[in-house]
Amino acid sequence: MLPRRSAQRGHQPELRLVIAIGVRVAVLSALLLGSLAVAQAAPVVLDGTEQWMLKSAEGREYRIMISLPEGEVPYTGGYPVVYLLDGNAYFPAFHAAKRAQKRLRGSILVAIGYPGDMPLDVERRAFDLSPPPPVERNTPPQGGQDLFLDFIEERLMPEVDKRFKVDPDQRSLVGHSFGGMFGIYTLFTRPELFQHVVAVSPTLWWRDRYLLAPERAFFQRAHAGQLNLIHSSLTLLIGDREAPQSIQDARALQLRLQALSQYGLRSDFQIESGEEHMSVMFRVTSRVLDELIGTRRF
Repeated sequence: MLPRRSAQRGHQPELRLVIAIGVRVAVLSALLLGSLAVAQAAPVVLDGTEQWMLKSAEGREYRIMISLPEGEVPYTGGYPVVYLLDGNAYFPAFHAAKRAQKRLRGSILVAIGYPGDMPLDVERRAFDLSPPPPVERNTPPQGGQDLFLDFIEERLMPEVDKRFKVDPDQRSLVGHSFGGMFGIYTLFTRPELFQHVVAVSPTLWWRDRYLLAPERAFFQRAHAGQLNLIHSSLTLLIGDREAPQSIQDARALQLRLQALSQYGLRSDFQIESGEEHMSVMFRVTSRVLDELIGTRRF
């Protein structure tokens, strides 16, 4: 019979094999558990929000993102509502600014976006926010601004009013770039739809300044006493690093609109220092919400 030490020495290769197998199993188990942990990760959910889909009369689907109101219903009987275009890109920033500041929480933010996870759906917004183009310059397809306005007025607003207590005299529209252009078009053609419009970096040069025609018609209706502009306002915001033409166009529009202050229209032009076309929207979130939610009527 061999001594015990000699027997152990004789089994050392088998022991090393067992240890090696054990280490490999432990490593593989750790990797597997790590993989499972990653696979089970969930997307971030923004507290105080809800989301639903809504279709236009033509069957176009929109992603509607809501920043819910907090606190008691105001003395007016409803919450002020801010409608925000390009919701996929801008809803998180506006929701965070609204919810983090107590004075802004008693309002509803309605962001209009598109299915999918792209911040800006170039093709969809090109159609929804633009005027009819020449046939030879219609790529991507454009010209859906009136259909989009119909969707907002006839489908989205009634749905929001059904779900929430809304102040019909405190509706605002915020848009950037093409969205800003669309907001100004809305003011000129359906001024009763929103009391306040904020146009950030509006594309006023588009289609040879096509907005000049509806602007002239808007002026004529105002001078003829056909419009109630007592509680209407337009704010134009732009970064100082944007194209000089864009800054000049926005400033010139605001100067022309001053002539309508005699009928109650408030207009403002603000330049944001250090910002360019794509950055300015994220710089002005709190200021825009403050201006719109803090507006007094009575």
